[in-house]
Amino acid sequence: MVSGGARGIGLAIVRELAAAGWQVSVGARSAAEPPSGAFLPGVLWQPYDATDPASEVRWVQATLARFGRIDALVHNAGILSNHSVLQATGEEFDRVFEVNVKSPMRLTQQAWPALSSTEGKVVVMSSLAAKRVRAPEGTLYGMSKAAVLSLAHALRHCGAEARVRCTAICPGFTDTDMATHVPAEQRARLTRPEDLARIVRLVLELPASASVAEIPVSWCVEPSY
Repeated sequence: MVSGGARGIGLAIVRELAAAGWQVSVGARSAAEPPSGAFLPGVLWQPYDATDPASEVRWVQATLARFGRIDALVHNAGILSNHSVLQATGEEFDRVFEVNVKSPMRLTQQAWPALSSTEGKVVVMSSLAAKRVRAPEGTLYGMSKAAVLSLAHALRHCGAEARVRCTAICPGFTDTDMATHVPAEQRARLTRPEDLARIVRLVLELPASASVAEIPVSWCVEPSY
């Protein structure tokens, strides 16, 4: 299961896994059909809205009805905020945390019995913004990504007995529509969605004997996190 799989990093993950022979269930807000140019044979496209808990239940149920099991859950869906913690309204805080934190927690709860029966994997797409603060702008987003990073570590410990492994991926700027403000000469050097997709596939295909807590990824050498 891959959330937010209709574009950007999510679509790159779906393509990487499908090419490797995985049976993929995509949760996308757009519709139950793939976006233009994203048709992949055998991939299940299921409506999923991170602000609608009922859609999470339906997605898990549809995945189990189609494939009979869940081996991996990739939390990729998320939204951006450019506001500082002093600028953010209560409504924006609720919306950002609903999508970036609460929905991944609820989805994992729904999928946990199936994941426990397969020694499954959970991958949480966090961010380097969860590990360091460089400017006031975007600090609300950073708070949400720090929270989802903590969720990943909590799930890693919760899965110890059932050997359900959870890994947080923490990318910096990536060449998606969220980086449209980055200067063109710098954008050409950014981490590609396909790079992150390869890392996700590597994590998912590791045996349960390898528990990887988190993987920070950046297009440049970071002085610190």
